[in-house]
Amino acid sequence: MEANGGKVAEPLQEACGIVGVFAPQEDVARLAFFGLFSLQHRGQESAGIATADGQHIFSHTAMGLVPQAFHEFDLQRLPGSIAIGHTRYSTTGSSLAKNAQPLVTNGAHGAVALGHNGNVINAAELRKELSLEWGCSFATSTDSEVILQLLANAPGVDWGQRVAYLMRRVQGAYCLVVLTPDSLIAIRDPLGVRPLCLGKLNGGWVVASESCALDHIGAQFVRDIAPGEALLINQEGPKTIHNGNEGRSALCVFEFIYFARPDSRLDGRSTYAARVEMGRQLAREHPVEADVVIGIPDSATAAAAGYSQESGIPYREGLVKNRYVGRTFIAPDQRIRELGVRIKYNPLPEVLAGQRVVVVDDSIVRGTTTPHVVEMLRRAGTKEIHLRVCAPPIKWPCHFGVDMATRRELLAANRTVEEVRRFVGADSLGYLSLEGLYKAVGKPREGFCDACFSGRYPIEVQLEMDKLALEHS
Repeated sequence: MEANGGKVAEPLQEACGIVGVFAPQEDVARLAFFGLFSLQHRGQESAGIATADGQHIFSHTAMGLVPQAFHEFDLQRLPGSIAIGHTRYSTTGSSLAKNAQPLVTNGAHGAVALGHNGNVINAAELRKELSLEWGCSFATSTDSEVILQLLANAPGVDWGQRVAYLMRRVQGAYCLVVLTPDSLIAIRDPLGVRPLCLGKLNGGWVVASESCALDHIGAQFVRDIAPGEALLINQEGPKTIHNGNEGRSALCVFEFIYFARPDSRLDGRSTYAARVEMGRQLAREHPVEADVVIGIPDSATAAAAGYSQESGIPYREGLVKNRYVGRTFIAPDQRIRELGVRIKYNPLPEVLAGQRVVVVDDSIVRGTTTPHVVEMLRRAGTKEIHLRVCAPPIKWPCHFGVDMATRRELLAANRTVEEVRRFVGADSLGYLSLEGLYKAVGKPREGFCDACFSGRYPIEVQLEMDKLALEHS
């Protein structure tokens, strides 16, 4: 929720969204388009689709939102019975047209296209090896192209062996959709940091980052793709060609808090139900006497409803959100820029004036927006502001596909809860505990990555990563 260069950014920038379709009797480019449309929340910088007809791969990528990136004639120029799609938020490499995905190359095993959700922490070393020792050339500044070149030129007599080689070499988070001229491959890293699921559609098959994408195109959810699993889909149907899991998993718990849509299911659990329970747990851990509960729309709405249900304090809409902020390329003038967060939210004095208000938010990252929200609520006449956050304090950066912040930028990294409260200007502040978070998710802590709260990374990370490192090289 940060004012940044005239735009209002979200508190956390999501990982990318990917989709894959194998459906010989369907218009696969159109299905991929609407699948991406439902995953728009996972990336708004660029979008693309690649298709295959058994012999060739065709692709189209463009900057902007999915509806901006595609027109009817673009879809008509994407023939075939197999498709992959990608909507991007950059976690490695700038927001440039050359970095839009799917990426396509001709490697040792023919034409290959790839879409990637995640972040590879040893991409710089691998790129240097691929360039100097394998003779690969690079056209982008993304870690995704490193994965593509490694897979497209990996040793092995079949895709199972090549994926096994890839998993031995690549470290970090990666959910992949891979397109060859005659097959679709879905790959999830051995820890399963990012989500990926499989669905069935009229005799065909669909894979997607979230189950909501299956719902939107009429596909039936079948199962989650397992951590470390590589699934090849062709005329014979889906077949597991590799299992690289080593007995543990580390799904990002922030998917439940913020990233995934509330109508998605992750690891068998409703995201919406988990968020409502987060709000209930917050009310148990941090009760307060108040008149109204509001949520910061839209990601905290379900948690605010849960807080209201548990506490008995009425839930109201106290902030109206402009859902199109950040979706324009028109720069604001100085007067509009100075309005900052008011571009995105507008308070309702009829709800807030003279009231003691519980404000539920999903997280506090850098703390550049929360003080402005508090000030805005004060100007609307709010008597007391009790901030409740349905995530524990964020003290460590993410290295696995979320453009969060450096540690020195994280507000809670070097401050007590009381110091954060004074900084944001609330009358009280309560964070959901880590134990309370897992009670709400309804699953044990083992099996999740919560490094942004605990500093306990599932993979050893020695240095804070530079998003633009591959551009510098």
